[in-house]
Amino acid sequence: MTATIALPAFVPVGSRPLGRIGRVLRTDRLAALGLALIILVVILALFGPWIAPYPAQGYGATSVADRILPPSTVHWFGTDQLGRDILSRVIIGARPALTISLVVVAIAALIGIPLGAIAGYRGGWLDQVLMRVTEVFQAFPPLLLAMVTVSILGPSLTNAGIALAICWWPWYARLVRAEARSLRDRPFVEAARAIGVPAWRILPRHILRNCMTPVLVQATVDVGSVVLAAGSLAFIGLGAQPPSPDWGLMVAEGRGQIFTAWWISTFPGLAIFVTVLGFNLLGDSLRDFFDPRQVKR
Repeated sequence: MTATIALPAFVPVGSRPLGRIGRVLRTDRLAALGLALIILVVILALFGPWIAPYPAQGYGATSVADRILPPSTVHWFGTDQLGRDILSRVIIGARPALTISLVVVAIAALIGIPLGAIAGYRGGWLDQVLMRVTEVFQAFPPLLLAMVTVSILGPSLTNAGIALAICWWPWYARLVRAEARSLRDRPFVEAARAIGVPAWRILPRHILRNCMTPVLVQATVDVGSVVLAAGSLAFIGLGAQPPSPDWGLMVAEGRGQIFTAWWISTFPGLAIFVTVLGFNLLGDSLRDFFDPRQVKR
């Protein structure tokens, strides 16, 4: 007697998924706002040097004659203590902020996803060992652990990225491990084991493929969180170093004159806020989009 596995009907890519995306954007204004903010940040990151009104000042060129000018039609966001245009530095700073966040999340996912999948699928002593290791990392507040790591490696944007990746991978390991544990006893996985499919093929084809939805949602939210964490490290002098157009560093440079020249810190801080808000709204929308209970027939 042979068992038959019923396959789901094929749905063209251009029909229901795109229709659901359009419906979400039409009905959920927060989702549309989040997507618009992300598109804006991506455009600034890609085309910043051509959009910035004073690109040389964005990269650190000074103009002593233009020191601490308030916002005006010439300098929309004003200038800082060295006469650099704040708007240009905010625009130029979008690229390193987005790059370091994407790299950190990618490294954390590449480390945590395989470890979590192996731990959840295998179980036993291997699961216990891997989870105890992740708990050691999670025992420390992420920002505190990143500060200690950067202090050892030396303050720089690269070392800040390494430190944040070290702090972030355990979350992906635990997330994927929980998903893998719930999937390993499913009928389709047991059927694959019964016909002799090796574990190294079951893991990517049956386990990891079904873990990608929560990982994608988590990664989207984490990009914004890493922007905030990298800015925090730069703010205390452990991230990007002058004259880098880092948003957190710009906030730190203007904190001593927050009451007399509020624009120096305010606009870079708003850039961090807008970026984090956009990725958080997009992550919430993705969660709703992939939730089967949200599908309307």
